[in-house]
Amino acid sequence: KGGLMSRFMIVVALVVLTGVVYAQGKKASDFELKTSEGKTVQLSQLKGKVVLLNFWATWCGPCRKEIPDFLEVYKEYKGKGFEIVGVSLDEEGWSVVNPFVKQYKINYPVVIGNGKIVKAYGGFEYIPTTFLIDKQGTIIHTFTGLVTKAELERKLKDLL
Repeated sequence: KGGLMSRFMIVVALVVLTGVVYAQGKKASDFELKTSEGKTVQLSQLKGKVVLLNFWATWCGPCRKEIPDFLEVYKEYKGKGFEIVGVSLDEEGWSVVNPFVKQYKINYPVVIGNGKIVKAYGGFEYIPTTFLIDKQGTIIHTFTGLVTKAELERKLKDLL
C-alpha cells in the first residue's frame, strides 16, 4: 500500500536535501563574476574545456584539504583543455580570500560567489560542492564534500 508513492516521496526528499540529482545531465548555468584583479570569468567563455566549478570557503576544513589536490590536477591537465574555477562563498569577501589564495598559491581563477549563483546550481547547502562540466557545458558529475585527486582524475580521463 502506497509503496510507489512512498518511494517517490523519499526520492523527492533526497533531491531537495542534497540538490545533487538536480544538476547532473543539465546545462551548467552561465555566470559572470570577477577575480580580485577585476578580470571577468564567464562560464560560457570556457566552452570547449572541461571545467571543475568548486564552491568553497576559507573557513571550510574539507575545502582546505582538497585545494592542494586541485592544484596538482590543474598543473597536470591545464594544457589538455581543463580549467578550474574556484567560487568562494566567504561573506567577508576579498579581505579573507586574497590572503588565502596567496598562502595556498592558487593559480586558477577564483571569484566571489553570491546567492544567485548558488541558486542557479540547485541551491546546495554544503561546501565544498563541486561540479564537473564537460566541453559542451553539461554537468557530468556533482561532488558533495571533499574530492580526492584520484577521484577527480578518474572522472577526467573520459572527458579530456
